[in-house]
Amino acid sequence: MKMMTGKTKNMLFTSVFMLMTSTLLGACGANTQEKPAVKPEDKPVAAVATTAVAPAKTDKLFIPVVCKGFSQQFWQAVKIGVDKAAKEFQVEYTFEGPETESQVDKQMEMLQAALGKKPSAIAFAALDSKAATPLLQKAKSANIPIVGFDSGVDSDIPITTAATNNKAAAALAADKMATFIGSEGEIALVVHDQTSRTGVDRRDGFVDEIKTKYPKINIVDIQYGAGDPLKSTDIAKSIMQAHPNLKGIFGANEGSAIGVINAVTELKKEGKITVIGYDAGKQQKDAIRSGKMAGSITQDPIAIGYWSIKAAVQTIKGESVPKSIDTGFHWYDKTNMDSDEIKPLLYD
Repeated sequence: MKMMTGKTKNMLFTSVFMLMTSTLLGACGANTQEKPAVKPEDKPVAAVATTAVAPAKTDKLFIPVVCKGFSQQFWQAVKIGVDKAAKEFQVEYTFEGPETESQVDKQMEMLQAALGKKPSAIAFAALDSKAATPLLQKAKSANIPIVGFDSGVDSDIPITTAATNNKAAAALAADKMATFIGSEGEIALVVHDQTSRTGVDRRDGFVDEIKTKYPKINIVDIQYGAGDPLKSTDIAKSIMQAHPNLKGIFGANEGSAIGVINAVTELKKEGKITVIGYDAGKQQKDAIRSGKMAGSITQDPIAIGYWSIKAAVQTIKGESVPKSIDTGFHWYDKTNMDSDEIKPLLYD
């Protein structure tokens, strides 16, 4: 075999080196081309979230809406009003509440979570006005405006509250009860709670009107059913069984009134017990048409939801808002429930 000269060795080494370099560069080039092919789901979550959320933070206000629950159609009607205002004023919002109106602790957790999102403002309907005070104080310290809706709060922290004048509305319900029972006899109340502003005001508004104007009417019992139709049914049945001469029952919200209707039906007391309700919804409307319920007070839940957002936006912009916003109420029965004025306020 012929021995390689030094010159030949150098040439061979150079060729091998160039070949290795070319291979390495080719491999690097291949890796560079593969990087854009990473699947979207493999990208860091934070990067995707930042891209999606950033425009909303700069272009729109964010207002969490914490209501009392979802067990009644009333709150779905409130949400319609919230959505209407959110579109009009370019607001992003969340709408949430506990499953039932007895879950105060769960509502407090939702309010705490809303504060943690550092919102532009919060719209809040308190299940327990006193329990919410520490979190509302926290909101104030963080310069987060609070707008109450439906239920007021025993505090000066909320900028305003968009709600029905519940005392006046319940007083009207008392006047109607007196008319139907001839201004004398025994009656009772089934109220949703004694911790929210709505529960207290509707109870007191009804009771005060009866005591002030109708001395021959005797309120024999006041019970609380947490706005739950099943619990309110049992309560109403117990009241009727304990007071055989009972002439009427006032159900202070949708769930309470439905419970009373159910109790009257189960005990076959139709035509013997006058039922006056509060709020609307399909079951109450059907009961009024059938004669099981004499009539009811309707609020304007769409207006309540609308003003909860509008007032928050006005506050954020530095505009003045009244300390309370009266969203109105009406009496309805089978004589006017299909009228142009009342029908739009009765929700399904």
